[in-house]
Order: sequence, then structure tokens, then C-alpha cells
Amino acid sequence: MPAAFTIRPVALTDMPAIAAIYGHYVLTHPATFEIEPPDAAEMTARMEKIAAAQLPYWVAEQNQRVVGYCYVTPYRPRAAYRHTVENSVYVAVDAVAAGIGSTLLEKVMNECARLGYREVIAVIGDSANEPSIRLHHKAGFVHTGTLRNVGNKFNRWLDTVIMQKTL
Repeated sequence: MPAAFTIRPVALTDMPAIAAIYGHYVLTHPATFEIEPPDAAEMTARMEKIAAAQLPYWVAEQNQRVVGYCYVTPYRPRAAYRHTVENSVYVAVDAVAAGIGSTLLEKVMNECARLGYREVIAVIGDSANEPSIRLHHKAGFVHTGTLRNVGNKFNRWLDTVIMQKTL
């Protein structure tokens, strides 16, 4: 049985662990279309923008180690999109399938609803990314489209799957 985990707001001290989790996916998986892993300083700058926008950003901690994170960012900069956000969720490779991703996503969706957001968009890298598609479907997201061959990583063309949830 996997060890219990807790969910808490992100802290500056989490950035090295978050950079490591994300860096793994950048280097090994088409879930993200980034090619070079951002360092902790870059992840801190990104987190500070999320905090400045007063958007939710939560981490999962297990045995005093960050094993996952989830946050939202503004979907687009134009004012008409102000009630719509885009989510991101990543779980450490050795902690996948323990309920961490779904718990984080549920926490962030509840916070978004409390804050008055209406729509949440998931932009999923790679149409073959079944774990992320299943995670979002389980959380109530519906498939709204697929952008074909919009990214190239690992010498292959990749789709982007768009899913959406109304809060």
C-alpha cells in the first residue's frame, strides 16, 4: 500500500523538487512540448506569476518529499478570457497511479470554482497520452478537440488534445 500523502499550497522551497519532476517529463515524455528543462529559478519565476495572479498552485507531499503539483494559469491574456484558466498537473514518476494527480486536480478545480472561474482548459501534449486524458476525463473534463501535428519532439509530430471542464 502506498504511503499517504498530503496536499498543501506551494512554497518557494518546493521549486527544486518541482523542477526535477517537470524536468523528467521534458526530457522523456511528449506530455510537455518544452525541449530544455527549466531550472528551479525559472520555475520560481513562473510560480511567482501564478501567485501574483492569485491563482491556485498546490503540491502533494509524501514522506516529506514533493511528489506532484498542480496549478492553473490564465488561458489567454485578453479580458474576455478572464473567467477561463488552463491547468497543469505533474506527478513524480515513482508516485504515478497513487491517486496524487486526481487529488491535486480536484483540489485546484475546487479552488477555481471558489474563486469564480467558469471554465478550465486542459491542453494535453500527445494524443497518445492516455494517463493524462484518463485523469482529466475522470475529473469531469470532456474532449473538445485535437490539434493535429502541432508539435515536434523526439523526432516525431505530436498532437495536442484539448479538454474542457465547466465549473
